[in-house]
Amino acid sequence: MSQTKIKIFCPATIANISCGFDVLGVALDSVGDEMVVRKTSEKGIRITKLKGQDLPMETLKNVAGVAGLALLEESDYQGGFEIEIYKNIKAGSGIGSSAASSTGAVWAMNELLGKPFTTIDLVKFAMEGERLASGVAHADNVAPALFGGFTLVRSYEPLDVIPIPSPEELYATVIHPQIEVKTSDSRKILKTNITLKDGIKQWGNVGGLVAGLYTKDYDLIGRSLEDHIVEPIRSILIPEFDKVKSEAIASGALGCGISGSGPSIFALSRGEKIARKVADSMKDVYKNVGIDYEIHVSKINPSGIKILD
Repeated sequence: MSQTKIKIFCPATIANISCGFDVLGVALDSVGDEMVVRKTSEKGIRITKLKGQDLPMETLKNVAGVAGLALLEESDYQGGFEIEIYKNIKAGSGIGSSAASSTGAVWAMNELLGKPFTTIDLVKFAMEGERLASGVAHADNVAPALFGGFTLVRSYEPLDVIPIPSPEELYATVIHPQIEVKTSDSRKILKTNITLKDGIKQWGNVGGLVAGLYTKDYDLIGRSLEDHIVEPIRSILIPEFDKVKSEAIASGALGCGISGSGPSIFALSRGEKIARKVADSMKDVYKNVGIDYEIHVSKINPSGIKILD
């Protein structure tokens, strides 16, 4: 008898990773959503439960529903699915809340259908959920959630995603000041043109970061975590950003930047001990100004979405 129900963990993700706006992302191991997906004889997709966040349950207004429908349209399956979503990632946090729901839905559906679709297919379907959430079908969160580890979106047309290995000692620290920055809003303030000089700096850093990840050169990774294009504009929306960044670097972080569209701030460190020291330094900044926060210290998740017992 074929499987009709699956329970999964859908990881949080850091997108952009400073220099790689809309093309680089990484999956986290210690924070994410859980979902339960069931096959039904009734056509279409129904969101039957949504706990943890106040988000719409109507299929066409929910990113999991929209991504799932994109898969169903390409599938021969004549039935449908019911989806339960348990949100541990806050919407608007900058660590891939919409991507977790979008990828979880399509990954689970694909498993229950016997894996007719490739991982790249699933990225395309999940991007439709991102289109609903932010107005842009970007892949820098959904790709690492599906592939695991770091991913590079080399091209959007045609879609070409390159999984990148992660050094074993690399840890991420993410602090989320308790304000919401909507991705759609934080995109509106970005410039649509950049100078050639800034572009050259940014391309160099993307190449350096990828090279550093492949060669496990932590110093190169740190030198490459620079953003000359997006961070100077978006950081204005994040309270105490410059202070958090300088304290993280002073505490031993390889580099620090905005996670996705913010307001979360991430740092990458070599080893858990330094990552936790960085976390303490970040917490102190927000404690001193009275801003509530959530903080996560996580290994890099090498495999992405996981089945739960």
